[in-house]
Amino acid sequence: MNQDLLNQLEQWNEEDKYQEIIDAIEALPEEALDFGLISALARAYNNLAIDLMPPEDRPLYQRAVDLLLSLEDQLEEAVERDPDVAHTWNFRLAYAYFYLDQENLALPYFEKALEGRPGDEDTLEMIDRCQRSLAAPLGVKPFRVRTEEGWSSFLAGEGELRALMDQEDREAVGRELVDRCTELLSPAFADVAFELGHNGEKYELILVPEGDRTRLFQLAYFQKRAPKELLDKWNILVGRAQSSGFGLRMNGQDITPEDVQVWAEKTEDNGVGLRLYCEKLAPLWKEDQDQVYHMIYILLDQSLGELAAMRYVDYLDILAAPAEGPAMTLDQLADFVSTEVDPEGWPQANDPELAGERYTAYKGKPSEEEDWPLRADVYVGVTCCVPLLKYYFQRDDYFMDRLHRDGVVPGFFYYPLDGVDRKEILDLRDQLEQAIEARCGEGIVTFTGGATGTCYGYLDFIAWDLRTLLDAAVEVFAGAPVEWAAFHTFRFDVNGIGLKQPDEE
Repeated sequence: MNQDLLNQLEQWNEEDKYQEIIDAIEALPEEALDFGLISALARAYNNLAIDLMPPEDRPLYQRAVDLLLSLEDQLEEAVERDPDVAHTWNFRLAYAYFYLDQENLALPYFEKALEGRPGDEDTLEMIDRCQRSLAAPLGVKPFRVRTEEGWSSFLAGEGELRALMDQEDREAVGRELVDRCTELLSPAFADVAFELGHNGEKYELILVPEGDRTRLFQLAYFQKRAPKELLDKWNILVGRAQSSGFGLRMNGQDITPEDVQVWAEKTEDNGVGLRLYCEKLAPLWKEDQDQVYHMIYILLDQSLGELAAMRYVDYLDILAAPAEGPAMTLDQLADFVSTEVDPEGWPQANDPELAGERYTAYKGKPSEEEDWPLRADVYVGVTCCVPLLKYYFQRDDYFMDRLHRDGVVPGFFYYPLDGVDRKEILDLRDQLEQAIEARCGEGIVTFTGGATGTCYGYLDFIAWDLRTLLDAAVEVFAGAPVEWAAFHTFRFDVNGIGLKQPDEE
């Protein structure tokens, strides 16, 4: 590495001449770029992004991430040459993630950076900022605002989509069509699955939850707020529709719902459990079970409708051989559900708002430990979003991380039940929900259930605008008959945020 160049780069960095650093390094031949130069280039992109407003800064931070991750397999060797690299590489990567609103990814790298430079004040400050942001992500643009921006973007560019969809050779423009639609939706979604089509009368944008109930709530919220002027030309749908005559083709043979045998049983809360066998897929089952599940789920979505499948199917097992007893074929499953399982609910089974309102009651055994974690005192509850609770107790932030990137915040309020009559616990929770929702106004929060513990009451929700929700909750809890109240996200390992403090004696 040229020492004169290194000295010049450091001087430019001290003078805040970050573009000069970028230009100089990127002008070098690829074979001249070593670990130190690429890391310095990433630092320059991070620093240059500081002076830009979102979203213009995001490509620069992402460029820094890509550069630094390209060095990961060289990190150990670089640290042997210069131990301080253990700090600088981790800090620069964490810094870029932080300003990409991915604090969940930034935090472990900041912690590793601190190991490389113990006691470093800048690193300690960033760790604290990450922890506070994950506990109360108020600095992330709320999904309510992102939704408005997403629809404005789509409205401005939908004419381009229609022009591409009108091309005779759709296959030739397929990639361009998907990329352009993804770009138009990007102000709202960091990542979204969709399909585009035309039903003979209107163009269709189909937002696909892919079996993710947390995503279903988000897509239903987005769909409901589509601009009226868009609906003259477009149908905005959530979930793949029920379709007859659908099939898949594999190895020269067609596989249709009629080829899949189903043994179905009714479960609690108007659900079904399914065991399925398909002779045509038996050879593939021996080689690639994941692929068989993928194909079966596609056929199931077409047979019931994607949202109905999410609503009713509690479990699905694929068999290696036919089961005993009478079976139906998959194309007959919709009739079974509509007549035997849920005759009243079936007509609305593929309505995205109603599909998310299937509540599941649950019971728990309160912890007997002296120092128990939050919600471990719960003995009874109800939820319409089981994955949030399940992953919370598993300390798995998968759903939280994905929603965090879009400014969606699932969480719960909790408050002591001291002095609350057992007969009034549910009434209190209902009153709090109604009062908070009324004070917030429309489009701020979706309540998803609640729970009763031996010590605390819990009110669960998905916040589309967390700051507005918390402001309303503070006012409501101020007049509520509880000594104190707090907010907590569905991340297990973060702190709660106080909303009402107990009166001093």
